Amino acid sequence: MPELPEVEALAGYLRQRAVGRRVDRLEIAAISALKTYEPAPTEVAGRAVVDASRHGKFLDVLFEGGLHLVVHLARAGWLHYREAFPATTPLRPGKGPIAVRVRLDDGSGFDLTEAGTQKKLAAYLVTDLAAVPGVAKLGPDAFAADLPTFAERLRSRRGQVKGVLTDQSVLSGVGNAYSDEILHAAKLSPFAITDRLTDAQIATLHAATRQVLGDAVERSLGQRAAELKGEKRSGLKVHARTGLPCPVCGDTVREVSFADSSLQYCPTCQTGGKPLADRRLSRLVR
Repeated sequence: MPELPEVEALAGYLRQRAVGRRVDRLEIAAISALKTYEPAPTEVAGRAVVDASRHGKFLDVLFEGGLHLVVHLARAGWLHYREAFPATTPLRPGKGPIAVRVRLDDGSGFDLTEAGTQKKLAAYLVTDLAAVPGVAKLGPDAFAADLPTFAERLRSRRGQVKGVLTDQSVLSGVGNAYSDEILHAAKLSPFAITDRLTDAQIATLHAATRQVLGDAVERSLGQRAAELKGEKRSGLKVHARTGLPCPVCGDTVREVSFADSSLQYCPTCQTGGKPLADRRLSRLVR
């Protein structure tokens, strides 16, 4: 799933390439992806792209007149920028990966695509960001939050720190991959309970959050959209590295699997050398 660094980089790429261009037309190929019915997609035609930005893991493309195309890429969504499209005929709704296409006046543009069968990519055309339910519920940006805000938000929700850190209403922008990386950098168990964390542990977690996300943003900015997924994988130390050696201590990276997701961690770095039980309600390490 694209998280804060990748969405920030996609917004940056659109600012460089698309801002100032006018929209030829906006096409909806996956009807289920568009979650709003007013304004209509036809109202985007002729408007200039004014800006591109990020709200948590939401991408926001702003057109003149205050019209926003807000997109949540979900688990398998992505943005593909095209210098030229192979055909000018309108897209037809179907079963292909393209959900939304934005054609610009110089012949370029971008596709919002989604792989797989679970179609959860969501696009909203709105004049008020508060009309997007996910944006309206976002907590403070995880990368921008200062230490007092970070501590207050983290302690506002009692639970395992992995789950709280990825709760977008608590702090926005961090998902499964970067939470694994942040907790590894902070040397914290993913099952540590938030209201048992000391002030020092929270300060370390805050610093790790800023460091991991900042490093990822720095690596991602300037990359073409097609290169971002590879760039993300190259910077990971524990996430998606089950069975490989931890680059910090050499111990074997382990995994805890859930019904529809998994987490990775290093026992030596994070849990005092003890492996976590591979079930959601593990009581081994707190």
